[in-house]
Amino acid sequence: MYPNLDAEMARRGLKRKDLACMFRDRAATVSDKLNGKSPFLLDEVFRIKENFFPECDIEYLFDTKKDTL
Repeated sequence: MYPNLDAEMARRGLKRKDLACMFRDRAATVSDKLNGKSPFLLDEVFRIKENFFPECDIEYLFDTKKDTL
């Protein structure tokens, strides 16, 4: 659902459980959000960006379209 976020997580070796720990949530809940089954809250979006990807734009990280070049 968020191909850029998935790619950036892979580049940094981050797992879904790393996000879950930050939110004190279950990895399954984070997976549901990453797969689009439930939405990220705005504060979660900002925390992900600030804690893991400060150099990336939110628009880039949470873009739902996969670029095909």
